Amino acid sequence: MTAKRSYTLKGPEPELWYRDLISCLQSTTASVLLRGGADPLEVLGAGWRFLHLPGEVRHEEFYYPCLPDADGRVDLGAALAPHHALRARWWQPADEQDLWREVRAALAEDRPVIAAVDNFHLPFRPAYGDVHAAHQVLVYGLDELRGLVYVSDAMPPGFRGAVPIEKFLASWGSENPTDVQDAFFSDSRIGRRCLDVRLESVPEPLTPGRLGRFLRADAELFTTAGPHRTGLPGFDLFAAELLARAGAGEAAALRELYPFGWAMQAQASLHGELLRRCGHRWGDPALAAAGRAVETVAHAWTGLRFTGAHGLGDPRAATPDLARHTTLLRAAYTRAVDAVGAVAARL
Repeated sequence: MTAKRSYTLKGPEPELWYRDLISCLQSTTASVLLRGGADPLEVLGAGWRFLHLPGEVRHEEFYYPCLPDADGRVDLGAALAPHHALRARWWQPADEQDLWREVRAALAEDRPVIAAVDNFHLPFRPAYGDVHAAHQVLVYGLDELRGLVYVSDAMPPGFRGAVPIEKFLASWGSENPTDVQDAFFSDSRIGRRCLDVRLESVPEPLTPGRLGRFLRADAELFTTAGPHRTGLPGFDLFAAELLARAGAGEAAALRELYPFGWAMQAQASLHGELLRRCGHRWGDPALAAAGRAVETVAHAWTGLRFTGAHGLGDPRAATPDLARHTTLLRAAYTRAVDAVGAVAARL
């Protein structure tokens, strides 16, 4: 039995990093990147892709589509930041009799822990005691003597501080049962999952030439049909299937749209912001305009996601509005891909 003691990260508490269109996945990952000396926007915003994996969408705020590598291993970091050496893999406590062993080890090595939780059990979340929903927070301290876990959560309303250990354990080990108040992020077992995020090397300074290489690689993926639902051809398959399922009255299609669309929305939002920032810094109006075009994609995803959410009770009736929003989103993608491709060719 390990003697009880306290563990906490060295230095200041984790910085809260937030943008309106991102999820807890990007905000917690950003906090880890900041501690490692990296700019979250340059890492998480460098890549921009479309990937839909039918049948794989989970009802979690932190869902993100991710293909396995050649060895069958899934590395979420490679999906979140395809142009950087970011590694992110899920793990669970190996010893049911000592649930904190790995957390202690990480904190002792001055590494924060990203933990999946159920909002229902966390006193600082607005859904506390009311709504079950899968979420992510950053654990930066553990005081077993006082029975406290220190967590950081940049998502509104924003929190950084202590939570009673029994509340955290209930949240971390929740079954997250079906909750009619949140059809999109309930019914997904939390299972004491944690996400180990590591940036293997601090990125080189971002230059026009380096950004141009990223943009050209992504532009090719957007315009080339592949074995999976990627790029604009993949979007067309996704949209056609969504409308067909909604037209058949399949509510599950709209339940999947919300978390999947959030992943695509967040990625486009960060990519657009990065291009806009670089355009202003480098005196390149066309690059800034391309960034705004990509941000339009992010906002178009919001419209589609919320149309789906409001149509959950009657998917057939919602289908015409879904069709209108998929058309708007497709047009936004086309304009943004063209704009990014044009600036990529000369960077």
